[in-house]
Amino acid sequence: MTVEKTTIIGDILDADESTAKYFLEMGMHCLGCPSSRGESLEDACAVHGVDADELVAKLNAHMNG
Repeated sequence: MTVEKTTIIGDILDADESTAKYFLEMGMHCLGCPSSRGESLEDACAVHGVDADELVAKLNAHMNG
């Protein structure tokens, strides 16, 4: 899977549950909440003040490394 800023968080977690740590690190603690799982990565980053490009790079390195 290749993560993009438009990728839905739930899809990332479904593809690789071990990515949850990256969301928890950014302060996103309600990963089981239906609204958070339906958000795009970019939207979640905007709400939590995180650089979306940086998180995309981390997730892709983790998932494809």
